Amino acid sequence: MERTLPKTVVVTGGNQGIGYYLVRQLLRQGNRVAVFDRETDKLMDFQKEYGKEYGDCFLACVCDVRDEEKIRECVRETVKRWQTIDIAVHNACRCEYLPFEQTSDDLFQKVLEVNLYGARHLAEAVLPYMKQQKSGRLIFTSSGVGVTGFDGISPYAVSKRAIESLAKCLELEYRKYGISVHLFHPPLTRTRSAAPLPVPAEFMAAPEKVGEGLPEILDLGIL
Repeated sequence: MERTLPKTVVVTGGNQGIGYYLVRQLLRQGNRVAVFDRETDKLMDFQKEYGKEYGDCFLACVCDVRDEEKIRECVRETVKRWQTIDIAVHNACRCEYLPFEQTSDDLFQKVLEVNLYGARHLAEAVLPYMKQQKSGRLIFTSSGVGVTGFDGISPYAVSKRAIESLAKCLELEYRKYGISVHLFHPPLTRTRSAAPLPVPAEFMAAPEKVGEGLPEILDLGIL
């Protein structure tokens, strides 16, 4: 297989679940990866193996995707270190399981702030750099429930439907700059956020299989 140059990849929500295994696979393939997450404890092994003192291929940035300025700060740090951002993946999410009549406006808003506005904040931060370099990929982790709906998770489903529309708009607006925008629809996966669902664990996909398969599915610069 022809080898390609390493990519600089930003991943939000990479401390656990699908995002964690996506990050691990990208690093194993020789890419440079910056993870933005509120928690980074599970990423310390990556720091030891791939961090600045050991090849400078990994950056963990403590970041709440609801904080627009913090996202910009982490993106600036990534560009300062590696001069480029080739791919940005919004994987951070929040899912609440309540009947609609028990879902307050405040809770609805909190889900949207992470899932939708987190995607918007990441896009706003990385797109100027991608425009300047005339290339880049922006990827949003979505869900089939944004299309089909699901019992008891209306804020989550609404946020994913909104992400679908945002991705389509950005694809039309930025393709002239050499930037492509993509959606990833993972299968129902055994993650912490999916644990409350009334679905047997054996019917859910393993997070390592989903995360490790994502680079190949989206052709994220496999080496």
